[in-house]
Amino acid sequence: MLVVGLMSGTSADGIDAVLVEIEGAPPELRVRLLRHVAVPYEPALREEVFACFRPDTGTVDRLCRLNFALGEAFAAAALRCIQAAGLAPAEVDLIGSHGQTVWHIPPTPAGPGATLQLGEAAVIAERTGITTVSNFRARDVAAGGHGAPLVSYVDWLLFRHPKKTRALQNIGGIANVTYLPPKSQAGRPLAFDTGPGNMLIDDAARRATDGAWECDRDGELAARGQVDERLLAELLAHPYLRLPPPKTTGREEFGRQMGARIWERGRALGLRGADIVATVTAFTAHSIARAYRDFLPSFPEEVILSGGGAENPALVEMLRQLLAPARLLKVDQLGIPSAAKEAVAFAVLAYETWHHRPGTLPSCTGARHPTVLGQIVPGENYERLMD
Repeated sequence: MLVVGLMSGTSADGIDAVLVEIEGAPPELRVRLLRHVAVPYEPALREEVFACFRPDTGTVDRLCRLNFALGEAFAAAALRCIQAAGLAPAEVDLIGSHGQTVWHIPPTPAGPGATLQLGEAAVIAERTGITTVSNFRARDVAAGGHGAPLVSYVDWLLFRHPKKTRALQNIGGIANVTYLPPKSQAGRPLAFDTGPGNMLIDDAARRATDGAWECDRDGELAARGQVDERLLAELLAHPYLRLPPPKTTGREEFGRQMGARIWERGRALGLRGADIVATVTAFTAHSIARAYRDFLPSFPEEVILSGGGAENPALVEMLRQLLAPARLLKVDQLGIPSAAKEAVAFAVLAYETWHHRPGTLPSCTGARHPTVLGQIVPGENYERLMD
C-alpha cells in the first residue's frame, strides 16, 4: 500500500508529510520511504495554534475553527507530498494523520486521562479523496493508557538490533525514549516521555534574541553560554523526572509558562541570555540521562537520536558525554531521515489499523490491553480499498 503519514509535534512549527510504501505484516513489515516534505505553518495559523494551547485564550469557538483550519493545512501538506513524489492522489491508498495536540491529560490513580488532537480528518478526506485514519491516541487513553509514546510500536517493529540493546531517543518539543532489548534476548520494550525536549530551549532562544530566532540555530547560543549549576539543580528537581513509567507530559508542564519562570529566575541570578539557553539545553540532556539510569532495565549500547534536537550540536555533545559509553547515532544512519521518523510512524499505524491489527504496546503506554487505533473517515477510494 501507498500511505501518507502526517505529523505535527509539540513544537508546532509545521507539518511533516511522508509518502511510504508498506508491505507485509509484523514481524516482517517492509517500509520504504518515497518522499518527505516539511511544510511550515503560516504565521497566522501558528499564532492561533499557540493561542489555543492556553486555557485562558483557547475558547470553544477558536478550537472549533482551528480544528477545520488545521484539517485544511494537513490536507494541503498531504497533496504537496504526493505531488512531490510524482503521483496523483488517486494512486495513494491511505492517509494517517496524527493531528496537532492542543491538550493532554495523563491518567492518574485519581482518574482516567484525556487527550485532544485537532486537524479534522473529514476535511483531509474531502480535499484529497483519500481514506484517512486519525485520532490515534484516544483509543489507547480509553483503554487506560497514556496515548503515548505511540511511536514505540513502530520502533519495536523496525529498529530492534539482533544483538544490541538500543534506545530510540526522539527529541521534539518533548523528549521520549523507546527501550528495545535485542532480538536475541527475551524482554519487553519500554517507552515514556523523559521530559523536556526543544520547547524550553526554543523559548529561551526567542527571549535571548528578542524574538529574532525561533530556536537555537545549530546550538550557537548554548555554545556561547555557560551552564549555571544553581539553576540546573533547581530545574532537575522537577517532580515529573521522579515519576516512574509509564508517563507522559507536554507543554502543560514544560511550555511557555515554565519558560517565563526560568527566564525570570535566570535574570535574577545575573545570567546572560546565552547562559540561560545553555542551562535549559543541559536540563534536557540531564533529564534524558537521568531517565536512562533511573528507569531503563539496562543501559543501552546504542542510542538512536531523532527529532529536531538531533540537529542541535550543543545538545548532542552534552548527551554524548552524559550517555557514555553508549554509541550515539542518528536515525538517518538507519535509513529514515530524522525529521521524517514520526510521520513514517503514523503512516505505519494507519496501515496497521486498516488491517485490523493493534498498534500499541501496553508495556510502553500503560494501557490495559493492546488496541486497534484511530478513526477511519472514508475517502473516494474507500470502496476500492474494501474490495
